[in-house]
Amino acid sequence: MKNIEKLFFSCTRWQVEETIDLINCPYHYFCDSAYRGDYPPTVDLLVLLFAVSSFFSATAFTLWEFSLRRSRTEPGIGSIKRRHLLPSGPIALPLVVLIFANGQRINTVFPLSRFGPALLQLVYFSALAFRNRAETDIKYGVLEASTVSGILHASLRLDSIVLPYYTGLEALTESYFSGVCTTCVCRRNALAAGGSSVAYRGWSKTTVLIATAICSRMACRIVGEQRPALLIRLTLEGVSWLLIARDSVDLMLGVVPQGSLLTTVVYAGLCVLIFLNFLRMVFNLSASIAEKHHKKETIVLCRNDVEMAR
Repeated sequence: MKNIEKLFFSCTRWQVEETIDLINCPYHYFCDSAYRGDYPPTVDLLVLLFAVSSFFSATAFTLWEFSLRRSRTEPGIGSIKRRHLLPSGPIALPLVVLIFANGQRINTVFPLSRFGPALLQLVYFSALAFRNRAETDIKYGVLEASTVSGILHASLRLDSIVLPYYTGLEALTESYFSGVCTTCVCRRNALAAGGSSVAYRGWSKTTVLIATAICSRMACRIVGEQRPALLIRLTLEGVSWLLIARDSVDLMLGVVPQGSLLTTVVYAGLCVLIFLNFLRMVFNLSASIAEKHHKKETIVLCRNDVEMAR
């Protein structure tokens, strides 16, 4: 059965052919082509190590942000700046794109057909949660533009991994074998690319909104955070956060029941990280409001002291 599942999940093109039995088998499909064999488990372990280190890096800097609040300097470890350690940084993001480009063959210990969406969600999280704090506008623009480009490329590459998997999953679970060949199945309805049971896609409105939110940050850096520009940026970022949270919950509910304990841990950890960041934003907002209130009280007290001195 495992070999049959592997054939279905690795199929990259399903071919429909004419059928005589229009009542019981109106649609007859078979796998016309599949990707080459999997990489050795060592490659999966390296990707797993990279994903785990990226997750802990994002978690550590999220906790660090609780104490930094609005610091103008970019935190880091020693001489290594934070952006070089984040999943959306100039080092890790190209690696994510490279991993996704070969992701169909990473399918043993850490199959990207199941864990790829979590890695992309982690990149989304990192790009939104941690702003680049480059010294010059040119350097800042280059960093943010490369982040947008990397996110768009990664989302497209991920679709080339998950769409065949979701298509094969639907062909396996919602069809019955015709017996003509190993992958020959009969269906009542047409088989759609990516299936219909799982709605998640790498290239989605979440991707577009996050890219737009990052571009709005660049615009605010150039024109200044005036009220209209600031309002647009905050709105885009807020909607992006809601979409990331929704996608993570959908993946948690849709992928975990079909996966293993590792799948449960991965997506549960991702949801906890997003919730932790929401707490951080609430904490920083309340601290900012309290700070402004304290400044107003200080100004009022100073004015009263001046009036009493007169």
